[in-house]
Amino acid sequence: MYQNKKVAVIIAAAGKGTRIGGPIPKQFLKIGGEPVLLKTLKAFSSLDEVDYIFIVANEEYVDYCQALVAENGIGKVEGVVKGGGHRQDSVYNALQEVNRKRPGVAHVLIHDGARPFVSEEIILNVIKATAEEGAAVACVAMKNSVRKAQDGVSQSVDRRDYFSVQTPQGFKKAILIEAYDKALQDGYYGTDDAGLVERVGYRVKMVSGDYQNIKITTKEDLPMENRVGTGFDVHRLVSERKLVLGGVEIFFEKGLEGHSDADVLVHALMDALLGAAALGDIGRHFPDSNHAYKGISSMVLLERVGELLSENFFSIGNVDVTVIAQRPKISPYIDGMRENISQALGLEKSRINIKGTTTEKLGFTGREEGIAAEAVCSIYR
Repeated sequence: MYQNKKVAVIIAAAGKGTRIGGPIPKQFLKIGGEPVLLKTLKAFSSLDEVDYIFIVANEEYVDYCQALVAENGIGKVEGVVKGGGHRQDSVYNALQEVNRKRPGVAHVLIHDGARPFVSEEIILNVIKATAEEGAAVACVAMKNSVRKAQDGVSQSVDRRDYFSVQTPQGFKKAILIEAYDKALQDGYYGTDDAGLVERVGYRVKMVSGDYQNIKITTKEDLPMENRVGTGFDVHRLVSERKLVLGGVEIFFEKGLEGHSDADVLVHALMDALLGAAALGDIGRHFPDSNHAYKGISSMVLLERVGELLSENFFSIGNVDVTVIAQRPKISPYIDGMRENISQALGLEKSRINIKGTTTEKLGFTGREEGIAAEAVCSIYR
């Protein structure tokens, strides 16, 4: 509550995030182990000046949002509203829900669900300006030179006259409803809420935003996150099996036993990569109970692991694999192994290291009963 007036916040989180790509919308990607939307919700729910929060989400993510709120104990959330065809439709749906559930609300703030770094100061300043002026929007000055293009010709403009718009944007509820009703009546779609309000004759107060208050739009907007993973695997040496390491067939009197080609080197590497990305292990993705993987080349599986990392916006920094075997010597084959892994992962060979060692005839590898491999990798996004 602000000056004895109720304040509601609409979190616009119904977008599909097509520009960022990947398997899920950007507002549900994780930063520092938390979904972007969760960080956004925490920024508002912790403030005494905010009374109610309404989330608007794509229909297929309504249940997810409800679970996210419940599991993390986010207070003040009044519900999750199904979004519409456009952002404007989605916000209008939420505004109708605000008016229905909480008719006593005086001020409404609208904020992008994919803008998780909003500060308490910006939120409070927008609330204050909304109460005083009726409408307010957070903005930052343009850093770069700006040009205006028209009919294929561009001309310079004074960047001091232009500002980049952020959220939250705040409005007296009656003004916002009037603006949205008029837009709906005219079939008009604007670029933001402040534009709709200006269209019906109201002035919008500009409030200082923050350059850190970015909207996650493309992969480059995600903060850098570095991770490390380890993997270990063992396979028994048996007769009448080919020995395949790093995708290279090695001439030897025995091969490794397994459901696939039993490439112990690649299996350790896959587990390291999956572990670093917190995506489980190879048993989860390629179970030996699935006949489709019987005899399959582990290089095919490695390609899929690389795709999984890419789908979750991870890139590989480097990999280092150690093969533990009394025999055979792997040094003659290392360059071929590196080449195979490079092609499977789309990774430069300079980022791939493979080496062999023995256990000085100790243990099961020393007795030539099996071969082991361990891998370490770094990934980032």
